[in-house]
Amino acid sequence: MPQFIHLMGLRHWVLVGSSLVAAVLAAALPSYGRMQDSPKMLVDEVWQIVQQEYVDESFNHVDWLAVRRQLLAQRYTSREQAYAAIRGMLQQLNDPYTRFMTPEEFTVLRTQTSGEVSGIGIRLTVDEKTQQLTILEPLENSPATKAGIRAGDRLLAIDGHSTRRMSIEEASRRIRGRVGTPIELQLFRPNLGTFRLTLTRALIELSAVRSLVKEEGGARIGYIYLSEFTAHAADQLRAAIRKLEAEKVEGFVLDLRGNPGGLLQAGIDIARMWLNQGLIVRTVDRSGHSEQVRANQSALTNLPLVVLVDHRSASSSEILTGALQDNGRAIVVGTPTYGKALVQSIHQLSDGSGLSVTVAHYYTPNGTDINRTGITPNMMVNLPKEVSTNPHLWTTAADTLYQAGVAQLRQAIYRSQAPKPVNTAQTGEQEQFRQPLGVPCPVQ
Repeated sequence: MPQFIHLMGLRHWVLVGSSLVAAVLAAALPSYGRMQDSPKMLVDEVWQIVQQEYVDESFNHVDWLAVRRQLLAQRYTSREQAYAAIRGMLQQLNDPYTRFMTPEEFTVLRTQTSGEVSGIGIRLTVDEKTQQLTILEPLENSPATKAGIRAGDRLLAIDGHSTRRMSIEEASRRIRGRVGTPIELQLFRPNLGTFRLTLTRALIELSAVRSLVKEEGGARIGYIYLSEFTAHAADQLRAAIRKLEAEKVEGFVLDLRGNPGGLLQAGIDIARMWLNQGLIVRTVDRSGHSEQVRANQSALTNLPLVVLVDHRSASSSEILTGALQDNGRAIVVGTPTYGKALVQSIHQLSDGSGLSVTVAHYYTPNGTDINRTGITPNMMVNLPKEVSTNPHLWTTAADTLYQAGVAQLRQAIYRSQAPKPVNTAQTGEQEQFRQPLGVPCPVQ
């Protein structure tokens, strides 16, 4: 049985079983022989998927049948030759989102979208002074934390392999492995010296959400940063909203800066946490079939909301932002978003490699096509590059985008808490309301 896992944008995913591919090869087009050359079969596997799913039925005005005949007339003696042929085939579509991934690249993508990794639960960095791999932080409840690893410990060796001149990427590959397998680390800690630890790898849930309470100008604000729409993001964000509400916040800042997108269902679930009703997104496939996704009366909060975005907020971030903006649920602050309104289907191929194919176009609730233009914020605020690329400075005084968002949120909080006007027809009095000191008038 094929398995289907639905994602949107950069992360729309379909896992296709080999039995389905074989049936397509046998029935879709005239046979070209048994094709015992497995690299050739991989090439045709890719061609068949694009033939069935690609959003543009003209295939960028390319004779797609002629492409197949040309590809199957060639001889492939290695996977690398097949990979090169596949890339050349896809380039003819002139679509950067329809792309081929090697097995290694596909594994990385699966790890990112799953929100899980098999390892010991540490984040690594390179110390600027010593140029040595250093523990940035051990994750909560991870094997690393339970073994006593601390932030600042230097990583000297992994299973006897010195980390000198080793990149973070290579170290990460060596640390990851099958759940339940052992790994030995050699570390150095000032005042303790060199020591060794043997840990057992476990399945680590990666956090996509960071939240905290901020006191801003007398307002109690719940700040939530969402890094990516992973499989665990919705549950993590739901927990963050409930925790912040329990801490009596008066409004929320949802920070989507730098968020490249993720799972469709995560984006839908998160939109429904803020919206009780209304359209979330509409998609249109190659045949013109339209599908709508709506809120379902399951919002967790009705407190005022500001969303922060930048030019790197893409795909599912734009779906969420568009839904909240078009439904009047949030004020959007920042710079225009990335502008990716295309849906991809990502397939696992028969040799473990992967294929991303554009299959549909999406529109915001108001019917806006944001492809290549992005979502325009309600309030435009540019952030200096040295701040926008350094998350450690976010929410500080240097973060003028966050500060502008807070100002907008404080106004929204004041409006939501202000007493309702008295009916002057009954009282004969004119009720006047004034903005509190320190709160600017609304931007028109």
